[in-house]
Parts: sequence; structure tokens; C-alpha cells
Amino acid sequence: MNTPFADRLMAAVRDKGTPACVGLDPLIERLPENLRKKHAIDTAATDACGADARSRIANAFVEFGQGVIRAVAPHVPAIKINIAFFERYHTEGIRAYHELVQASHEAGLIVIGDVKRADIGHTSMQYAIAQLGGEGIPPSAVADAITINPYFGSDGVAPFIEVAHAQNRGLFVLVQTSNPSASEVQGLTLPDGLTVCQHVAKLVQTWAAGEGLIGDSGYSCVGAVVSPRDLESTVRIRELMPNCIFLVPGFGAQGRTAGEVAKCFKEDGTGALVTASRSVIYAFNDPKYGDAHGDHWRACVEAACKDLVVALRDAVGITGAKTPH
Repeated sequence: MNTPFADRLMAAVRDKGTPACVGLDPLIERLPENLRKKHAIDTAATDACGADARSRIANAFVEFGQGVIRAVAPHVPAIKINIAFFERYHTEGIRAYHELVQASHEAGLIVIGDVKRADIGHTSMQYAIAQLGGEGIPPSAVADAITINPYFGSDGVAPFIEVAHAQNRGLFVLVQTSNPSASEVQGLTLPDGLTVCQHVAKLVQTWAAGEGLIGDSGYSCVGAVVSPRDLESTVRIRELMPNCIFLVPGFGAQGRTAGEVAKCFKEDGTGALVTASRSVIYAFNDPKYGDAHGDHWRACVEAACKDLVVALRDAVGITGAKTPH
């Protein structure tokens, strides 16, 4: 794997004709009922479950995740797996996370580990090697890119950049997040007139432009998590980070529209990857899909994924791509 991460991601987006990414955030109470029954999962007893129950839940997550992967892999270039939903179940959950990372690789997907790691320098290095790879760690066992937190500043981020560059992997640094209270910190105005969010965006662009980090695509292995808010702030953040690919959360269940996320892209239609999780992976609970496909939950997931692809193509103005079928 000698191709820089950003170039691989941009090539995958071109090949699939869409900048869509499906997020995998499994909750046992939202899994298909037949899957819960198969693995003998009692949703009322999960907070106090023992090792045997955790193992059954992890196995259910693997089966569900593999079904989602098979359903979406023909249609999107990437999948984002949120490790928090697996860590809750300790050893068994971590095992399930890594099994699904490997399954995603085998399906030809770009894998983003939503891990949001950060710490002081020497601790960040341990996180970086664990999540992005290093000596003795099989490449298939780790994600192609991970999310990280910039709060510790340059020396906390530098180890992640070092490992990502060495392993031809990528980073998405939190810049503007989708949670309602994010503006309590990110929206504060600094003495120079920039918001905290905009100041972080400038820092991330500086990191992204480091020696050897920008590929032939014009994008760096250092990207940013940017959820669109008002039009003006989104456009400004896009201007501040010309070499960064945006990982854009909030589309679908969180209420961000295709028109809003379109502002995260450059005029040429590149530079962003839009994620949707609940609206796709739990589509079997939506009458729109459930009425059409009945108990075939994977068919519901695939149908919702196709709708995501079409919505984003229309919003971003991608032309010449085949309609998913």
C-alpha cells in the first residue's frame, strides 16, 4: 500500500461515483429482531451483562456489521466504524470491531476508525501505532484513517501525523462537530476575530501542508471533521483548509440536508466525504423501506444506501455516474 491515503480515497470516490460513507454504530436494541433472537440477546439486561452475554452481543454485531458491509460495499467507497459502540462490551467488543475492520478491507472499502484519540506526545504515539499500524501489526487489522482530537495542540497531533505518513494512512481532525452544544467552545470568538473553530481550521491546514503529506490529488493525509452549520461559517472553513478532505457528519438522521453538506465541497465537487449512519443501517425500521422489503433487513439497508448515493450526487452535482441498481 504505497499510494498516499488521500489519493486512494479520492480514487475510490471517483470509482464509485459518490462521496458517500456509511457509518456503522450498532446498538443492540436497534438490531433486527431475528438477529437478536438468534444470538439470545435480552435487551433489558445489557447494562449488567456478563462475559457470555458480551460475547453473544459481539457476535451479533459482527453478523450485523458484515450484513451492512455486503449491502453497501457495491455502492460507496468508504465505511466509518465507531469504536465506542464496541468498547462498551470490553474484550469481546474490541474483537468484533477488529473483525469488522478486516471484513471492510476484504470488501474493498476505505475504512475510517472513528476513535477520536488524543493525548500528550508519547501517549499519542502509542494510540497512533495501535490504531494506524506499525511493526508487527497486520495492515488488515487497522483502519485506513482515524479521527483525532486537536485539543492537546501540535505536540499531541504530531505523532499521529508521523505514523499516518509512514503507513500511508490518514487522519481526520475534529474541527466543527455536529453536536448541538459544540458552539459553546467552537463558536467562541478570539481576540483576532476568528472563532475557535476557525483557529483550529488554520492549525489543521498548517499541519496538512507539512513536507511530503500532500498527494497528487492535491489533498493531504491530514483531513478534518467538519459538520456544516450556517452557510457563512461552512464556506469560511472550506476556504481555510484547501488541502484537507472533510469528513462530514450529520447527514440523514442528524438533520443536515444535502444542500448544506454541499458547501463542504470545493467548486470542482471534490474535497469531502459525507457520512450517514442511522438513516442507512437501521433503514429496516423505516416504513419507507420496511414496507417494500419486509423482513429482509439487508435489502432495506442497501435501498437506503442507494438513496444516499443519489441524494449526494444531486447535491454535489456529480455527472456521468451510473445510477445505483
